[in-house]
Amino acid sequence: MEEKFVIKGGKNLSGEVEIGGYKNAAGPALAAILLTQEECRLGNMPLVEDVFRLVEVLKGMGVKVSWTGKNELTLKAGSDVDPEKMDPVLVSKSRISVLLIGALAARFKSFKIARPGGDRIGVRPIFTHLKALEDLGVESFSEDNFYHFKREELRGKEIILKEFSVTATENLLLAAVLAKGETVVKGAACEPQVQDLCWQLIKMGAKIEGVGTHTLRIEGREKLSGASHSIIPDVNEAATFIVASAFTKDKIKVINAIPDHLDLFLDKMQEAGVNLKKGKDFVEVSASSGFKAVRIQALPFPGFATDFLPLTAPLLTQAQGKSLVHDPLYENRLNYTQELKKMGADIEVVDPHRVIIFGKTPLNGVNIQSWDIRAGASLVIAGLIAQGTTVVENIYQIDRGYEKMEEKLQKLGADIQRRKV
Repeated sequence: MEEKFVIKGGKNLSGEVEIGGYKNAAGPALAAILLTQEECRLGNMPLVEDVFRLVEVLKGMGVKVSWTGKNELTLKAGSDVDPEKMDPVLVSKSRISVLLIGALAARFKSFKIARPGGDRIGVRPIFTHLKALEDLGVESFSEDNFYHFKREELRGKEIILKEFSVTATENLLLAAVLAKGETVVKGAACEPQVQDLCWQLIKMGAKIEGVGTHTLRIEGREKLSGASHSIIPDVNEAATFIVASAFTKDKIKVINAIPDHLDLFLDKMQEAGVNLKKGKDFVEVSASSGFKAVRIQALPFPGFATDFLPLTAPLLTQAQGKSLVHDPLYENRLNYTQELKKMGADIEVVDPHRVIIFGKTPLNGVNIQSWDIRAGASLVIAGLIAQGTTVVENIYQIDRGYEKMEEKLQKLGADIQRRKV
């Protein structure tokens, strides 16, 4: 059944919140287990809908999967794995299914996969993925909502990516580790989840140089082995709770976070007037006041991530002055601003990629819609600081990327309830 969040705003939050595993790192980690027939163990797995769906896709192909701990999966992709058994409906409902392409290309000479789904934030073609795999020797074509792939031998070569695409880089890594010879990837994305995949593959026996840079060197291996790997903390969940914490009158400690993955985000928070302190594995936010307008633009890592933009918007409605938010990547990413305007925010849409937020303006509770994962999180934050009651509908979108968000907020003192529609 459809569910919604009912939020009574204006409550003071305080305490400690623990960040879970990173959904965007869990996807490539799950795909990587297809590269070996030996057993793999993945810890700190986020219990979110996108992960559950990808696990079901793997099971459907014949991967043996068991939960050996609350957040731990043990998987074995033995010789009976068959990509023809993939559930196209499940694949089409999750964007992270696109990461199966690279691993399947490494393991099988031919296969097909339904068009992956995901957030409705704009056109998200996989041309960069297909071109990179073509350079390795993988032919592809699209027909009847399926991508079809075939190859003979995967051969490493120098590949220049057309954009800093995170998932294209990950797909290329998944294929190149079993290609013959050396693959050099220039223009590679170096986001934390890409680095995490590299470290997992290295544990499995891959040889990769340049981790954390825009140039990767991968020396292909004949086979990889099983390994145990723990997923890194979720940078998006950490950013969400840091913004929500900005309005505390006390202190909130965001633990099991990696501040080094949040450098520019934290710098912008401080520029906006958020009082915070960084530790080795935590960020502590103290009472702040007099928020100031800032200009933010999505940039490749270590820049300000596109997923952080919606999360920051509610804060900017409470900042004095005129803030500019620019997302050059997705033309529908800014849909959430229409919901914020229903709450009283003063926002001018300049074009599909830029908005100006004028502050400070009071927010009032209304019924609003969650259009995608980060938009939903943005609206929850807005509901926490609004006067009155806010109802956020279509929270399945939030559940795709956040594990029990309302329970974590309740422990901080928020008045938020999950209810049936």
